[in-house]
Amino acid sequence: MAERLADREGIILILRDADGYLVTEVPELQSCYTRARSRDELMARIEEAVLLCSEDADEMIVAAKELVGVQKHRLASGR
Repeated sequence: MAERLADREGIILILRDADGYLVTEVPELQSCYTRARSRDELMARIEEAVLLCSEDADEMIVAAKELVGVQKHRLASGR
């Protein structure tokens, strides 16, 4: 079921990149991501990114998604 973006909570993913930046994305909004050095700065930037991403959409409607889990996994090198 779809809901208005302003009326719901969403999932954001936060990772640390190789340069030490925190990188976040909103999986429910296509191409909605940002990065920052601190968590406070990151949260302010993702709020801004969500507003910009939702302005680009015809309507502020997203499909609801449920977080099932997060797991680290060692990737095989293929050798």
